[in-house]
Amino acid sequence: MTTTLSRREALVAGFGGVMLPATLSAQPAQKPAELKIGVTTFLSGPASVFGVPSRKACEMLIDQLNAAGGIAGVPVRAFFVDEAPGTDHLVGEIRRLVQSEGVHVLFQSISSGSCLACTPLSRELSKLMLLWDCGTQRIFEENRYEYAFRTQGYGTSEVLAPLLYLLKHKPDFRTVAVLNQDYAWGRDSWELWKTAMDALKPGVRVVAEMFPRFGSTDFSTEITRLLALRPDVILSTSWGGELVTFVRQATERRLHERSIFVLPVAEASMQILGRSMPEGHIIGTRGDHWNNHPAPKDPAAFNAFVNAYRQRFNEYPIYPCHHMAQAVWALKAGLEKAVAAKNGAWPSDAELAAAFRGLTFPTPTSTITLREDGQGLEDQIVGLSSFNDRFPFAVPKDMMLYPGASVSAPVGQKSTDWLKTLQPSVVQTAGRSI
Repeated sequence: MTTTLSRREALVAGFGGVMLPATLSAQPAQKPAELKIGVTTFLSGPASVFGVPSRKACEMLIDQLNAAGGIAGVPVRAFFVDEAPGTDHLVGEIRRLVQSEGVHVLFQSISSGSCLACTPLSRELSKLMLLWDCGTQRIFEENRYEYAFRTQGYGTSEVLAPLLYLLKHKPDFRTVAVLNQDYAWGRDSWELWKTAMDALKPGVRVVAEMFPRFGSTDFSTEITRLLALRPDVILSTSWGGELVTFVRQATERRLHERSIFVLPVAEASMQILGRSMPEGHIIGTRGDHWNNHPAPKDPAAFNAFVNAYRQRFNEYPIYPCHHMAQAVWALKAGLEKAVAAKNGAWPSDAELAAAFRGLTFPTPTSTITLREDGQGLEDQIVGLSSFNDRFPFAVPKDMMLYPGASVSAPVGQKSTDWLKTLQPSVVQTAGRSI
């Protein structure tokens, strides 16, 4: 069973600040009648093109889990909160989910801004928090969290892999322009790209840095400028409706014939773009879950997930669906590990969180490991946009897979510092063709 919660006032009665007697607080954790998870995602606004599919995937997987007996014998129930009203709203809602609704685990969030604002609540509330989609590298590079873990990759790997692909397959570019949304992800991803590019191919000239207002619907001014500048490469880590609009407006004016697009998060927009996506441009998926994945680790499980989603919702799952699924699968693996460590007894919040440190869990396409700093290592697939008879939208060809560890900053290092140390040889050694 899943429940959508409207915005309500945070719990203000005095219970939250009362200290429990030591004898009561030391009592063993009791097995709950249901495992409650609070899920924050975009259910309205432009980013709902990610959030609504991710909610669908969550509901589908919870139904499947409950039909099979739940997790560790406990049925699962999700409470969904809309991320769209902003971080102040979200902070209050997360507190309410724990204090009023009694959720045991938090899945949080799509926006990098949301994650930066809300991850500290894992410490305040002492609740397991799985960061299921946001990409900012700052989360675990600037802080240490005992209760927070990211169950997929992050901006560093998601930006570096397309750059390495570009350098391997089309290395002769001399000029680049960027067109990114003006918020944390757009700014951070450009910093990551430029830092790595300067290390691996010094001397590339940046001819334009454009950060249109978030939610823009017209890119004619930017496209006119790009047509005049004629950069060899146009990078855009934009997503959702803005990426769709930019690609459509750009191809109408034949910009794609003058420059190569590098679109690291384009996978989620391919079904909407259909045949209007030009061929031969670099596209990524923030992971390794393309629908035409040529060699998933568990083909039967991969096809079962994709086909179940298609049958239920009449569309292919996009990468936010896979990221949500990874959080669900991680929760199952981590909770079962924690219960086994207690010989079947239910773990405390601290014991549950401890089970996630270093956790390795399977996905249909690969295996993900949560490092000691809480960051997940997720493989990245990058390729060139192409069309075939199987799909009515663009999918990659000439694919390369970059193992998560090869495109992620080591534990204890900031991504921008690590990227500066990269040597050109990594272009040939970091990935492999699939």
